[in-house]
Amino acid sequence: MRADGRTKSFVGAAILIALGILIILSNSGTYEFDKSWPILLIVMAVSMLVQRTGDVGAWFIGIVGAGFFVMKNFFPGIEDLGKYVLPALMIVLGIYMIFKKSRSKRLP
Repeated sequence: MRADGRTKSFVGAAILIALGILIILSNSGTYEFDKSWPILLIVMAVSMLVQRTGDVGAWFIGIVGAGFFVMKNFFPGIEDLGKYVLPALMIVLGIYMIFKKSRSKRLP
């Protein structure tokens, strides 16, 4: 699928829908937002993968979102690991993606 205006608006729409649902669940007391926010990362990743399945960043965002979701909901005692290790991995991936794109632009 091409990354045209339709697919870009799909990503935004999916994020808005997920955020709205999570806020309603939080306000109704059904599910706390502090436990469900990683679902936004998962929705972002899925939306990005609809555009391009080979997007490494989207896969990583989805894995991080799933990791945070599992830690918050099933293993609350290991949150300290998630406070530092997963964000550090995100930073490393972001730096890698910046340098990978800059290298690919220099090649003829």
